[in-house]
Amino acid sequence: MKQINHFLSLESIEPQVLKSILKNAHALKKNKFNPSQIFAGLSLAMVFDKRSTRTRMSFETAMKQLGGHTLVMNMEEMQITGAESVKDTANVVSRYVDAVMIRMSDDAIFREFASHAKIPVINGMTNESHPCQIMADLMTIEEKIGDVQGRKIAWFGDYNNVTKTFEQAAPIWEFDLVIACPPDLIQPARNTKNITFTTDPMVAAQDADVIVTDTWVSMGQEGKTIDKFMPYQVNAQIMAAAQPHAIFMHCMPVHKNEEVAQEVLDSPACVIYDEAENRLHAQKAILAWCLENAGVSVK
Repeated sequence: MKQINHFLSLESIEPQVLKSILKNAHALKKNKFNPSQIFAGLSLAMVFDKRSTRTRMSFETAMKQLGGHTLVMNMEEMQITGAESVKDTANVVSRYVDAVMIRMSDDAIFREFASHAKIPVINGMTNESHPCQIMADLMTIEEKIGDVQGRKIAWFGDYNNVTKTFEQAAPIWEFDLVIACPPDLIQPARNTKNITFTTDPMVAAQDADVIVTDTWVSMGQEGKTIDKFMPYQVNAQIMAAAQPHAIFMHCMPVHKNEEVAQEVLDSPACVIYDEAENRLHAQKAILAWCLENAGVSVK
């Protein structure tokens, strides 16, 4: 039996495979107005327990542009966290579709589902990881400033699932990741050759090639105080400390004048819409790799 190509996290996939997927993402974007129908006859189930704009639209459009079909369900419509076991749900879903993308909070249940599935499972986001987003981010960096190897990427604000996935990416693509966050979120045990933490936002920003942040209050964290994050707002002073060619990235949705100042969003350095578009193309390439056993290939 062939190995199932699950896309669960960056660290679960061989580096050369990830880099090949990214190369295919660039190729698929070049053909976005004349897409090959490589997913013809194939179906993708998409399961959500959180509302979504970019994940829903990018995966659905990716599948349909390349000739495939989609089925969308939320957790209330499924038995994945209901009366049926996760194992039974995974086995049943495996009989109906060719792959499944899940966006859910509980990373443990997501991984349990994947362990029983007989079809590829894609991580659309959990509380611990957001690999599709980072693939799109890396694609955007390559488009805007070239090879990411040896670059300095500076992260500001919360320590969340996106930060953790950038940590996974740093040694694979050999870039330096500096994480600027409040003292209580510092993770000294995670300092490595490629990853360092600091409480000083200007240290992180100095000579950075990429400035990145994310919302301080994610879905399900409503009521969370943001006062301690204010020193880590990305503003003109932060951007001025970075390289002249530095770009600003944010996976969205943006809370203007909280994690990022309006002046940065209005500047030429802001590439958040290119980044959002690249979710579509990166996910086409991820789907193509996941569906290799169904005969899919990117030529």
